[in-house]
Order: sequence, then structure tokens, then C-alpha cells
Amino acid sequence: MTNVIDESGILAISTRLQRLADALRKEGQLIYQSFGLDFEPKWFPVVYTLHLKSSLSVVEIANEIGYAHPSTISLLKELEKQQLIRSKKDKTDERKRLIVLTEKGKTLVNAMQPVWENMQRALSEIADNKHNLMKAIEEAEAKLKVSGFFERSQKIRQSGNL
Repeated sequence: MTNVIDESGILAISTRLQRLADALRKEGQLIYQSFGLDFEPKWFPVVYTLHLKSSLSVVEIANEIGYAHPSTISLLKELEKQQLIRSKKDKTDERKRLIVLTEKGKTLVNAMQPVWENMQRALSEIADNKHNLMKAIEEAEAKLKVSGFFERSQKIRQSGNL
């Protein structure tokens, strides 16, 4: 059964992507719970990034995960409260704070390795379709880097075709 949003096509792309992301996060939470892990899917980008790059500044983390600085700070506060990360001073620049996984965070990452493998397989089944979801997302993100949604809208408006 379709609804107004489904029928609105490209106009509702943001809403549809948000709906997809919400569904994946909700079920991701269930997957973590089913493996006995107390982990929020929203923490994934920071924890995974710090797993691969052992210490980064707040700005570097924000750049790596593609989030705005305030959103990154909010996530870092949650992870610090959970004792999964901690900050330390940079040896070369005392003003700079570096974020690292704690031992608890590293232990959790080790426990999550089979969970991530499981999730990767399940997500591959979802994304591996006629139009390849991941490739389409990558292509759309690349186009946005060249010229954003607002910029494109302004060009259309200025061309007089609207």
C-alpha cells in the first residue's frame, strides 16, 4: 500500500532516505541487543573511525564521519559518558584534544567484530538490487560535492525555467 510520500517521487527523497535510515537504525539496535551488546547504532561512526584511526581531534572526527561539529560533540559526550572514549592532550600541541577509545571501548569493538560481519552480510543483501543502492548513494554524494541542492535550485530559478 502506498502513501502520499511514496507517491510524491523525487520530491520526498530526503524523507524516504530518513525513513530508510530510521528503519536500519531501529533494526540495527535489535541486532546489537540480540548479540548481547549495549550499543547504540548512532555511536557507530565515531567508534568505528577510532577503531581504524587510533586518535583524532574532534575536528578530524567530524570530517571523517561527515557530521557537523555540534553533532560530533554531542556524540562524543555520549560516548564519554559510556566510558567508551576519552580525551588526551596532543603531545605536539597542548591546546589540541585527541579522542581515543578506552579499554572498555576497545573490548567492545572486539566483541562487535562478528556482529559487524553479520550486519555487513545482511546489508549487502538489502543493497544488492537492480539499481545498487550504495553506488547510487555514492554517485549522488559526488554530485552534491560538485554542486549542492540549493545551488542547483538557484540556477534553475535564475534560468527562468520556473
